[in-house]
Amino acid sequence: MTKEAVTDLWVYDLLKEAELNNCITPKESPVKEINDALKSASKSGSGNIGFPEYIGVVKDFLIVIENKAKLTFHEAEDKNGLLIEDTNSHINYAMNGALFYGKHLIRNTSFKKVIAIGISGNEKKHIISPVFIDERLGYKRLPEIETFISFKPDNIDEYYIREILKEKTDQTKETAEILKDAAVLHEDLRNYGNIQDKDKPLIVSGILLALREIEYGGFSIENLTGDIIETDGQKIYKAIESNLARANVSPEVKKDKLLSQFSVIKDTVKINQPNPTLGKTPLKHYTEFLNKSIYQSIRYHRSSEDYIGRFYGEFMSYSGSDGQSLGIILTPKHITELFCDLLDLKPEDKVFDPCCGTGGFLIAAMSNMLKKTDDDFQKVNIRKHQLCGIEEQRYMFTIATTNMILRGDGKSNLENEDFLKQKPAQLQTRGCTVGMMNPPYSQGSKQNPSLYEISFTEHLLDSIVEDGRVAVIVPQSSVTGKTAEERNVKRSILKKHTLEGVITLNKNTFYGVGTNPCIAIFTVGTPHHKDKICKFINFENDGFEVAKHVGLVETISAKDKKQHLLDVWFDKIESETKFCVKTAIESDDEWLHSFYYFNDEIPSENEFKNAIADYITFEVDMITHGRGYLFTLDDSESVLGDDGDE
Repeated sequence: MTKEAVTDLWVYDLLKEAELNNCITPKESPVKEINDALKSASKSGSGNIGFPEYIGVVKDFLIVIENKAKLTFHEAEDKNGLLIEDTNSHINYAMNGALFYGKHLIRNTSFKKVIAIGISGNEKKHIISPVFIDERLGYKRLPEIETFISFKPDNIDEYYIREILKEKTDQTKETAEILKDAAVLHEDLRNYGNIQDKDKPLIVSGILLALREIEYGGFSIENLTGDIIETDGQKIYKAIESNLARANVSPEVKKDKLLSQFSVIKDTVKINQPNPTLGKTPLKHYTEFLNKSIYQSIRYHRSSEDYIGRFYGEFMSYSGSDGQSLGIILTPKHITELFCDLLDLKPEDKVFDPCCGTGGFLIAAMSNMLKKTDDDFQKVNIRKHQLCGIEEQRYMFTIATTNMILRGDGKSNLENEDFLKQKPAQLQTRGCTVGMMNPPYSQGSKQNPSLYEISFTEHLLDSIVEDGRVAVIVPQSSVTGKTAEERNVKRSILKKHTLEGVITLNKNTFYGVGTNPCIAIFTVGTPHHKDKICKFINFENDGFEVAKHVGLVETISAKDKKQHLLDVWFDKIESETKFCVKTAIESDDEWLHSFYYFNDEIPSENEFKNAIADYITFEVDMITHGRGYLFTLDDSESVLGDDGDE
């Protein structure tokens, strides 16, 4: 098979992966208007017929693809960095050819949105460069991509809005609105109630449970009148109690634990008294605000977003006690969703998070599994029986339980316990097939080795059934084995379980915390074989970046980069070693990409020339300063002689 044919097939596989192979096809198009235009599209300029490698329509976008087998034929530019538009360049270079077809089609069809893509290389080493063609303004280069995932019908409008128009999408606006609402509510909780930091998310959680009673006629915002006999807090507390009973929270001691946390709503005098500025009680104000800003999103939009966790994180970011003293670092939504994908979650799986915090992993797992089945019985089973969690901090446990109740039933399997005090053998009898965890950070020491993140990891691995899958997000230091105790735990893990690989993450994943995280993935119950090949991936460039006054935000390239990661992880494609190293390991190794990586790439001609030029410049500079001995020259051979100044 020729190199050109290999490239063609690889590009087809990319289209198939993005489910575009039916609408973007080789050569001819099923659209008559496009085919008619191609009858005069010869790149030689003869006016005869000409076909690009692939062409098709996604919604109202016309997409044209040209590819070449060699990277050296990716594009031809002039001295100003513009693509050369002459016959030779159109014929010989992928980008130039794609641009030619795109411009021809925008002139000769009714399509106004044309994306031309030049591709060169193969699945392991390649360049994929899209440009957007405007009939009046020419073309606009777009960031290089790894997959066609951004051009799926579900994604292409967002890609157009964010990458081409440079505007905010509804999704980015929603995230900004969540943060804005959390900031406003934080100020109101402080200004009108003097609420302690740890009680703020409890008040939010309790009110959201009370709002759930509206549809059953057991609660009404209008009934919050500031009465001094039956206060607004008592009315909300009563609605919470009813909703916990309706949600069938059991056993009774568990319900009592939750209610004791929510008692702050009825026992805090200031928020139950009418405020002259508001003209109502602060509690009624909070309830109205939450009903409008967050309850509707949770109730009617079944996304994997942990809204209450977002609010909690924002509340804590304004305070001095942000949870870090307890090692509490909430996991971002894009990471909880990535766990589900990396572990290839199935609707039959039973998921366990022993440090569940506000329930982010369990919410993501529920959302993922529900999308993968149309069986109503199975959906009920997922909610009621296939989501298990433990949380030691009582107020965090209350928030997580509220979160799960609002999502529908998984709450009955949450426990307010110390995970490390539970016997793994006993936990294993629950039959959990998948473990997900973000353990407390920076709590371990020589005096308390069981609190090391790697010790939490071993405890979780021992709690999952044989052949189960486990993923943990931990500081990079925990997989390097910086202490003797941690190295011992790593050895112990490999005696019982198999390490599949470790993914180094964006240093800003936990923005503002100062932790460099990674994801470690294991298969449970099979000792790690000495010849087992593990994957070590550098995913620091994940398509997320820090935005001023907002924090970590998703860029349009994030979906593409995530898909590339998953393709490499599941061996769908080969990757350069700068992204993924596959190797056998030792327990004492540092389980990180940076430890195993070596640069095995042959430098390009330009890189070689630049390296030689840098070396010659350095050598001349050293000789000029009387340091010719570095290059086996005698001092007498220096260009300045013995009298030269250093």
